[in-house]
Amino acid sequence: MTVLTSEWLKIRSVRSTYLVLGLSISTVLLGLALAAAAAGMYDAAPPEQQARARIADLEEVFTIIPQLCMGILGALAVTSEYTTGLIRTSLALVPRRWPVLAAKAVIIGGLGLLIGAVSVFGTYFAARGAIGDRFSGAYTTAFGDRLPLLIALSLTVPVFALLGLGIGAILRSVAGATAILVGLAYVLPMIIGNLPEPWSERLGSLMIGALPRELTGDIITTSVYGSLLSPTAAGAVMIAYAAVPVCTAMWLLRRRDA
Repeated sequence: MTVLTSEWLKIRSVRSTYLVLGLSISTVLLGLALAAAAAGMYDAAPPEQQARARIADLEEVFTIIPQLCMGILGALAVTSEYTTGLIRTSLALVPRRWPVLAAKAVIIGGLGLLIGAVSVFGTYFAARGAIGDRFSGAYTTAFGDRLPLLIALSLTVPVFALLGLGIGAILRSVAGATAILVGLAYVLPMIIGNLPEPWSERLGSLMIGALPRELTGDIITTSVYGSLLSPTAAGAVMIAYAAVPVCTAMWLLRRRDA
């Protein structure tokens, strides 16, 4: 508990934490602005265009912002200590070493859960209120029917947070961790989407962006991602994205010099 309290004090005393959290929550405002703009364009369009108009699920589109923000915060939580040399003091006070990273994982993961829920659900309700029954009723689906996907989307945010923490601890570089996070979230899916079948579908099904839909059993054909995994397999892959880097980092932390 002392280690957990210490790590919480470190994270909340750094100015960058509040900046990253603020950027994450700004997703709600961005979603609202885009939804309001889309609604205005819809209202100004002639009836024949309104009948054909469609809009993406904004909460799904904008999830990448809190994902990357929390991933970077996870990386900063550990790389900043290597930059300042504070990690030596931390490890000297906790000779077993792994509790230091475990405490960071608990705090970063908890913040990721909170931010994920606020950003995803906030964006959904903002978009739903602004769009109403426009775009062929894209946002008129019952909330209970959308709830499983919203929860699954929210869970990807703490996954990215722990992924960033693990990669940051392994590389000891926030720049390197950020590059990998951006690659996983944005670059790699585009590359995989251009591969020939069946590799595009197979590898695309393993991307983090595909997991929320696979967790809920949804199948989307108009996506760069695949949808081959069962909900159980998708859940296992999501856990692996978070657990493998953190566990690897713990193992290395006990064997490398600070």
